[in-house]
Amino acid sequence: MSAASDCVICRGEDGDHELDRVEVWREGGWRLTMARHGPTLGFAYLEPIRHIPYLADLDGDEAASLGAVLGRASATLRDASGAQLTYAYVFGGGVPHLHFHLAPNIPEGVLNTSLIEGRVEERKLPSGATEIISLDHPDLPPEELAAVIDRVRERLSE
Repeated sequence: MSAASDCVICRGEDGDHELDRVEVWREGGWRLTMARHGPTLGFAYLEPIRHIPYLADLDGDEAASLGAVLGRASATLRDASGAQLTYAYVFGGGVPHLHFHLAPNIPEGVLNTSLIEGRVEERKLPSGATEIISLDHPDLPPEELAAVIDRVRERLSE
């Protein structure tokens, strides 16, 4: 069995369901998914569609287009959420499929260089991925998260 067949991200919509996120945009070799729960507004994941395990494995069309795609996605998230800036995190562990965590810094004070400020709890998902849950910052209302998801989807389809 190949690594891609075991990959929660490569499972597409089924994997997104497990990770509680929704795809909002797809362009070239990239897709953007957004969290459907959490303490930040507009938290998203930018990932290559092709199975690329780690940042060091990035090549070809995905490598050539990364800057433009990352810039467009992060600017759209910033604008749609009303944040002053969008953080980009790459950890290289957990799920062996390259993915960038794109996190609008809103509400301010939730994010830091450790991803989530304060106490966290880790929960293993069936795929082996780890969900990081803030113990100090409650999840935002689902309707607020859904509204930002809709705005991002709309702006990226223009």
